[in-house]
Amino acid sequence: MFVYLWGYLYSNFFRFWLKWILRQLTGKCELQRICGGSKEGSQRTLKIEYSLGLSKSKVLRHAIHVGEAEVEKCVIGIMKEKKINIQKDTGFKTSLQVCLLQISGYKKLYLEVENLRKVPYDSDNEEHEKQLIQLWNLLIPHENLKARITKQWCDIGFQGDDPKTDFRGMGMLGLVNLVYFSKHYTSEARQILSRSNHPKLGYSYAIVGINLTEMAYSLLKSGALKSHLYNLVPGLPQMEHFHQFYCYLVYEFDKFWFEEEPESIMHFNHYREKFHEKVKGLLLDYNQVLTLENIKKP
Repeated sequence: MFVYLWGYLYSNFFRFWLKWILRQLTGKCELQRICGGSKEGSQRTLKIEYSLGLSKSKVLRHAIHVGEAEVEKCVIGIMKEKKINIQKDTGFKTSLQVCLLQISGYKKLYLEVENLRKVPYDSDNEEHEKQLIQLWNLLIPHENLKARITKQWCDIGFQGDDPKTDFRGMGMLGLVNLVYFSKHYTSEARQILSRSNHPKLGYSYAIVGINLTEMAYSLLKSGALKSHLYNLVPGLPQMEHFHQFYCYLVYEFDKFWFEEEPESIMHFNHYREKFHEKVKGLLLDYNQVLTLENIKKP
């Protein structure tokens, strides 16, 4: 109750007067102070997003909802609304524009990921089938599939004879993620597949991979990936950046699983949630960037 009351009073009373006092002292509005005093990346963009969202000005509140094409026009509108002199604050326009591009880009990326997730795997779709076969060839190139529907799929961690049934939850997003990791980090993917066949600590490689797709998707949807993406991309994040984060999860989960040494796969949900909480904790760091490329750097 106290926390709620303090939040209400701060947002509706104290914050207004604090901003007014600081403007009198510095001669700059809150947006200028953030752009000039915060490190570029998530520190700056998250503060800008928060400030715009709480503004009493419709022009400023609207800024966090504009698309990429509207960003420049929106920045000009904000500068006019706040009476900001571009000659006196030469870096403000560029800094704010980058922040708005990151904000709009994050929302656009979520929609792209969501749309791909909603595409069901279709065994009659030639492109879908091609990607599925590609996954097999990347992981076990020395062994040919005897048939499209075969128990061999269990060798790379699917549950049954036909992998299409395992993609129901994440749709084509799950397959695209698996193929991306296997294509761009082939040696790592094969190594993890081999480790997943451990007699005591083994797990279903493909099923866990799809499960990690759901984790990456939920973190994106909740906004938890903002700090990571705002630090990683000085502009519009792309699907490529989502795939890169997925690769990080696959690589790190495998390490985590073997470090924890669970008694059996029956405890998977417990350790999956423990890993999820670990990643969410890392993402609270304003300076965090979670990619496999960063791990592999010497």
